[in-house]
Amino acid sequence: MTNEGIENDLLLNFKDFYDSGNDELEKERYNPAISSYFKALVILCDWKIYKERGLLPKNHKERFDFLKQYFPEAYSLASSIFKEYRDSYNLRMKKKDALKVKENVEKLRNLFDIKEDN
Repeated sequence: MTNEGIENDLLLNFKDFYDSGNDELEKERYNPAISSYFKALVILCDWKIYKERGLLPKNHKERFDFLKQYFPEAYSLASSIFKEYRDSYNLRMKKKDALKVKENVEKLRNLFDIKEDN
């Protein structure tokens, strides 16, 4: 697959998870909304890392290390909501938690200048 193909697939995957987060939020299922939004955020991070560095991170640690070193603003947005993502596995999350994660996804999309129609 070409680099452009991988970048396009990542953006399509981002859209799927972001839309899924919106659907779950609308249905007031906040835990799966958080999970979907966080996956959307991670895919945006992977897209940026791949676009700029030519690599796809293998796990969260590698991803956070790349972000911290090369994209500190993205690292700040991702790391600030990692707790909500982890908590969503075991705790009942609230609407405000899902909205916080969604807001960071939108901030990251704006930071990376990714339009809604991409």
